[in-house]
Amino acid sequence: MTGRLKGKVCLLMGGGTSAEGAGASNGQAVAYAFAREGARLAIVDMRLESAQDTVARIEADGGSAIAVRADVSNHDDVRAVVQETLNRYGRIDILYNNVGIEYRGGVVDTPEAEWDRVHDVNLKGVFLACKEVVPLMEKQGGGVILNVSSTASLRWGPVEYIAYNSSKAGLNHMSRVMARQYAPKNIRCNVIVPGMIDTPHIRTLYRDKTPGELAEILAERNARCPMGRQGSSQEIANAAVFLASDEASYISGALLPVDGALSC
Repeated sequence: MTGRLKGKVCLLMGGGTSAEGAGASNGQAVAYAFAREGARLAIVDMRLESAQDTVARIEADGGSAIAVRADVSNHDDVRAVVQETLNRYGRIDILYNNVGIEYRGGVVDTPEAEWDRVHDVNLKGVFLACKEVVPLMEKQGGGVILNVSSTASLRWGPVEYIAYNSSKAGLNHMSRVMARQYAPKNIRCNVIVPGMIDTPHIRTLYRDKTPGELAEILAERNARCPMGRQGSSQEIANAAVFLASDEASYISGALLPVDGALSC
């Protein structure tokens, strides 16, 4: 690696995995890539042991990271992880908001409580993290915010996830508003927009399926992608490293699809 993030500190919200032993999640792949490029990280996850697994691999490769447990929709938790990051590293140069949940249902059959839960995690969680980190970045003279959305924010899909669609669409616009507001402060804010990515999370969505049924589902997902295959978590990480690095120093307010032309 080239040390593109050397000297940087990243607070990564959502750096564990929902399915152990099924490859790296998007958050883990980004954490590993950032560490290889020289960043020091605070890895946050709802499950502390999952964040610890990510940290263990980073440390085994010679990197520096700490694991912190938090519910990103809880303001006290968010304040605590920001403070713990500062206590360990003294600054935050990159805020990476990766946490996302979904509820399967349309506008009629989605319960109000599930609508609120999805928006609390996917949108309010990013709001709270930015609320705490942006003032630090202003004092430091700049920083980078990367928010993870989805092509579900841009287009219709065959599976009904209306709360997820809405929360990610809101995230897109909130990110662009922040990019414009804080451009004079040298704080860049961009959005990574993954398409269909083959991650451990996919397995959790279909945990009730037999191995044969899961193979059929994955084959169908591959067939729906213009390139004939789903993307990988490493391809998300490649985009994240670029946007977090100084190579992207004049890019802010962008929605970057990493989707193999799916959103076209």
